[in-house]
Amino acid sequence: METGRLLVQVIDSKTKTPISGCRVNIYSTETDTQKTLAENLPTNEFGQTPIIDLPAPDLIYSQKPSETRPYSTYVVEVIKDGYVDVVVDGIQILATELAVQGIELDKIENTRFMRQETEIVVISEHTLWGVFPPKIPETPNKIIPPPTGFVVLDFPQVPEYIIVHDGSPDDDSAPNYWVRYKDYIKNVASSEIYSTWPVSTIYANVCAIVSFTLNRVFTEWYRGKGKNYTITSSTAFDHKWVYGRNIFENISLVVDDIFNLYFSRPGDRRQPLLSQYCDGVRVECPTWMTQWGSKYQGDLGKSYDEILRFFYGPNIAFKRAQVVTGVPTSYPGYTLGIGSSGSPVRTIQTQLNRIAQNYPAIPKMKVDGVYGDSTAEAVRTFQEIFRLPVTGTVDFRTWFKISDIYVAVTKIAELK
Repeated sequence: METGRLLVQVIDSKTKTPISGCRVNIYSTETDTQKTLAENLPTNEFGQTPIIDLPAPDLIYSQKPSETRPYSTYVVEVIKDGYVDVVVDGIQILATELAVQGIELDKIENTRFMRQETEIVVISEHTLWGVFPPKIPETPNKIIPPPTGFVVLDFPQVPEYIIVHDGSPDDDSAPNYWVRYKDYIKNVASSEIYSTWPVSTIYANVCAIVSFTLNRVFTEWYRGKGKNYTITSSTAFDHKWVYGRNIFENISLVVDDIFNLYFSRPGDRRQPLLSQYCDGVRVECPTWMTQWGSKYQGDLGKSYDEILRFFYGPNIAFKRAQVVTGVPTSYPGYTLGIGSSGSPVRTIQTQLNRIAQNYPAIPKMKVDGVYGDSTAEAVRTFQEIFRLPVTGTVDFRTWFKISDIYVAVTKIAELK
């Protein structure tokens, strides 16, 4: 056995503020009787537990199809006075990798009762290990209706939210979830590929997930069929999204880097390609990308774009969706750091000061448009809280993460 790592991050479900002083227990599911591996781990001012090492199967089992499940599963219990307890069952830990389990706690509304029924979240198996229906083939480029039709977008846009129908399209009883766009992509990627794969393979698969998802958004595929959601969680129709699952940190960083990067084929450069794929072992799909095939291409040292062109054709073109719905100000196109000045710096200072109301660990600064030591310190604290590389500078990843959190906290304030 090797080890993987787990960090639990707890926030208030309504205010989205971190909750310190939680008691976190971790149990193993690998034995007949539940074994306690960590007891009463505290959450700090960021709402985070210490990172804990947990046993995981050897790395080799995730490097090729195997009869041994390549990850261990664990149960996490979170307890905090005044809140409903939460238990997450099935957290997946891979050797060498850091898994982050986000948990939102609901306050107990009736304070006369000390306890309320525990919320239980069950995470299903990874798609490369469990049995799920294969993707039903579709025409990769959709016929776009005229302006009088359902499509209202002139060009691909990154939405603020994805509405996920947690079931197949014909299951009207399945619930719909409003999920922040990047959180959706991170969830799907963590559910469908192994974070132990080569980084270029992870980039290629994330880009394929993004392109597919933006096609669903751009063509309003399900709304055009009279549905009130963006996409489903059925692998037969779309991607596997799992309510409440853990996210792998390296996958999260890749998504933050290319969340708006899609590709298209000649003839319709405007439309993101509906980039379908299969595992390539249980299911064969000669004209699509195979997940295990992309892994082996990564092993050969191929870049993410070389991998995607190998499977989808040499003429695909890559583009970034420039409009990110909900984000108040676009990325300036360069990294901000000590010595930077002007309106982009003022934007970051304003947004971080507002975020600090919900995350008091972030020091406030003067909004003067000058990137000095106080701004760098606030950025470093923000990066530490949100698991970004702690550089003290604002690159593409950090800019849009700040924008995401700023939009979230200001909308919460509007609802009060």
